[in-house]
Amino acid sequence: MSELLIRNGHLIDPASGIDEPRDLLLRDGRIAGVEKPGGFAELRAAESLDASGCIVAPGLVDVHVHLREPGQGHKETIASGTAAAAAGGFTTVVAMPNTRPVNDSVEVLKWMLSPERNPAIHVLAMAAASIGSEGEQLTDFAALAAAGAVGFTDDGKPILDADLMRAALVRAAELGLPVSQHAEDPRLSHGAIMNHGAVAFRLGLRGYPAIAESSIVERDIALVREIAASHPTLKPHLHVQHVSTGAALEAIRRAKAEGLHVTCEAAPHHFALTDEAVGDYDTNAKMNPPLRSEDDRRALIDALLDKTADCIATDHAPHASWEKEVEFDRAPNGITGLETALGLALRILHREHGMPLRRVVELMSTQPARLIGLENRGTLRVGAEADVAVFHPSEEWSFDVRQSRSKSKNTPFDGAAMVGRVRATVCGGLVVYRA
Repeated sequence: MSELLIRNGHLIDPASGIDEPRDLLLRDGRIAGVEKPGGFAELRAAESLDASGCIVAPGLVDVHVHLREPGQGHKETIASGTAAAAAGGFTTVVAMPNTRPVNDSVEVLKWMLSPERNPAIHVLAMAAASIGSEGEQLTDFAALAAAGAVGFTDDGKPILDADLMRAALVRAAELGLPVSQHAEDPRLSHGAIMNHGAVAFRLGLRGYPAIAESSIVERDIALVREIAASHPTLKPHLHVQHVSTGAALEAIRRAKAEGLHVTCEAAPHHFALTDEAVGDYDTNAKMNPPLRSEDDRRALIDALLDKTADCIATDHAPHASWEKEVEFDRAPNGITGLETALGLALRILHREHGMPLRRVVELMSTQPARLIGLENRGTLRVGAEADVAVFHPSEEWSFDVRQSRSKSKNTPFDGAAMVGRVRATVCGGLVVYRA
């Protein structure tokens, strides 16, 4: 029997409505007890963790990461990516399917989910919605779901054909799973490598207009509305990835008001930075969707505050240094993000914009767990999985990319100020990270 007692911490569990000092007992991979301080005084646990001054929260859940295996182990491995996740307080991550080969089959999915990959934490995966993510023919949703897929996406590429997207939404709804969409119309963004605006004009770079994102969001919402009206027993779930524009957020806000099952995620880099971060062609500020204007950044923060945005997801996208150290237009999109997400959320959303700590925990743990149907994660109720993040909510620090556990170091946040340091991460009752 394994036991771990986490004592003297302030427990925040939005799912249970707890936001007060509590001690937490973990036993054999489950939450065994939650008591007021000192409530386990008679217990002689095999191990204890002193959480004085810290928040004790459900382990963080990230529904959008790129772990690069199979096929791109020079960027990241499942082992290295999950080690970085553990250092960031995450206990569950959902891997995207743009691997080599694409995760469009049961065989590839099982390979990714195998314990032989040596993950430090729980790894789940979304499977490709179309074969090869080519947007022409749907994958076998039922077989992939039975093998463990928690949703379907052609992330990095939109499902552009409306008929195929409609079919994907229907088929996923029959299985009770989401379709996660990279909202981009490449007919409007073709050749674009950063946000359309004054910075792109000054740098002489082709700009990516906001309508390239919002038009796909609006089309997909119309499909959800149509399916819901014509199939009364189905409730299709559209999840919009890494929303970056105020126009797309407004469309999602209206859809929610209609009662449609439309959710979305916000990436820390989009609420932390604007396109000004590109500076002198800094490839570590190149991503898709691109960093946007200050108006869009503020619209995203507002959406996180008013609950239009459902969760925070990092879109952790590691690249080897030699891939990023090229001309801006040739560099791949994406940055690492698992070790900086909580520190940015606490600095920008909590400290600068007054978001309660409970809401931060909800956005990074409770809500993403619910979004993919994880009933026993994202909560610290008795019987739930023993996944816990312990962090000091006000400690100030700076991110040093040289200390990153990721194989890749492509981040615009090297040296950036952070608030809130992870002190320990517990996954399945085992301490997988300790500062």
